[in-house]
Amino acid sequence: MLPVTKALMLATDVAFVVYFTVTGLGLIPPEWAFNGYSDPVMADWNWSFLWIDLPASATGLVSLYLLRRGSPSGPGLMLVSLVLTMASGLMAIAFWTLRGDFSLVWWLPNLYLMLFPIPAIVCLTRSRPTIAAS
Repeated sequence: MLPVTKALMLATDVAFVVYFTVTGLGLIPPEWAFNGYSDPVMADWNWSFLWIDLPASATGLVSLYLLRRGSPSGPGLMLVSLVLTMASGLMAIAFWTLRGDFSLVWWLPNLYLMLFPIPAIVCLTRSRPTIAAS
């Protein structure tokens, strides 16, 4: 099932954890930071992503483990992770669009988050059996 997606998921899920660790330790150089990074409201906005990015990471890493073991729970958990990841990227792009703020340093990673899950989401939703209403 889309080996490229699995590799991208692994890199992305680890990167989520690294990003929030680096951010929490204050290690992002000011020239790399997004516009308004030092504004407390913007800092809160950035930290609000913790609650979507870390669940995306956790479900992604667990799904990859389950897929390696052949567990039937793996694909469903992978789908959850990919949807959370896509939503995270979409939320950031929508925010920067509303602000009229365009910086490739922040747009490219978020476009990546928004777009790389699409092929696997399509694949996973096509192969999911339909559940009959009871």
